[in-house]
Amino acid sequence: MRIEDLQSVAQQLFDAVRRLSDDGVGVTRASYGAGESAAADFLRAFAEQEGLEVSLDRAANMIFSLPGAGTAAGVWIGSHLDSVPQGGNYDGLAGVVAGLLCLMKQRRSGRATTAPLRVIGFRGEESAWFGKAYMGSGALFGKLTPEDLELRQRSTRQTLAECMNAAGADVDAIRAQVQLLDQGQVSAYLELHIEQGPVMVARELPVAVVSGIRGNVRHNQVVCTGEAGHSGVVPRWLRRDAMFAVADLIVRLDGHWRVLLERGTDLVVTTGVVATDPAEHSISRIPGRVSFSFEARSRSRDTLEAFYQLMRAECDAISRERQVGFEFDRRQLSDPAQMDPALCVVLADACRQRGITHDLIPSGAGHDASLFANAGLPSGMLFIRNQNGSHNPDEAMEISDFMLGVQVLDDAVEKLCTTVGEPPIS
Repeated sequence: MRIEDLQSVAQQLFDAVRRLSDDGVGVTRASYGAGESAAADFLRAFAEQEGLEVSLDRAANMIFSLPGAGTAAGVWIGSHLDSVPQGGNYDGLAGVVAGLLCLMKQRRSGRATTAPLRVIGFRGEESAWFGKAYMGSGALFGKLTPEDLELRQRSTRQTLAECMNAAGADVDAIRAQVQLLDQGQVSAYLELHIEQGPVMVARELPVAVVSGIRGNVRHNQVVCTGEAGHSGVVPRWLRRDAMFAVADLIVRLDGHWRVLLERGTDLVVTTGVVATDPAEHSISRIPGRVSFSFEARSRSRDTLEAFYQLMRAECDAISRERQVGFEFDRRQLSDPAQMDPALCVVLADACRQRGITHDLIPSGAGHDASLFANAGLPSGMLFIRNQNGSHNPDEAMEISDFMLGVQVLDDAVEKLCTTVGEPPIS
């Protein structure tokens, strides 16, 4: 059979999972929560009806394979099942569905391969829910700390440990930072994902090969504390205004960012949350306490560290100048990752042989593939064109673009699963 024969199946899967996680605005599949679990349960039932084997690993991630795959080294395809609150339907889910279609083609065609193909649906990739990204994949590599497991869900206030345990994860092993994945079972890791920015739409690229993934350094919450006061009676020179201090910091960071970009440095900087306390803020009140988030992303770990230290130095300077204080929660760091050059060639060759317009582009967003790459496992990624960006309900991936990407993925899997242990895997 041909991959394109499965387009209607792909559309049915997307539609069904959308209905399961519809929140009235977009979709909500909370990490280790009800929407994510509903999607996982649906995909399990679908896969079993297709004659695929389904199991949970010790981090509660869902693994799909052909019967009898065993523990031999093979190619893995993966992405995540969760979403941001009121997000889009394709972020993460597209990669899991793509892997399932490749497995279905193998199953229905009876195609024999030298090595098995496994598909993994990760729990908990999005940082929106616990302030921590890559929870499902991070647990596999022993990257979650005891402190991580005490992070609390934004709405329910349950700890990550409680939520993972309810989903069937081995929390004791995760807390002990035991590596749960046998890396000997992974000869290559591939991930298909929608592009989450506007580049491919602007360049009219239906498919792209990912060269690398930006890392990030962030604080979920920084608190600037000054002194509250009446807006009409405290002159500027006597104020300890926390809001102006935070604004001063953001402007200074923007200036440094602009200079670094002029020098060709890869960097993006964001303050996505700024808040005064609604119980006490007022038009006529000088804010005495302001909380905000900080995030910087780059393909260079040295750049991340240098900019982070620059941010801390500016906080110290503003503290002295404006008589305020800054308190930081735990720093979070995700390392940048480079995709395997040989796998990039395999994916690009598959595009070329199909006559698919494509290019090599970096990923500004983070992905589970970065953990595999940084663990020394050959990793590759494909992007699919997607209108309106991501992390919003207006994601608009065309099913025809998606199927082109699945075709490329299937061609790459066919090549890799018959050349395991030999070139082109580096």
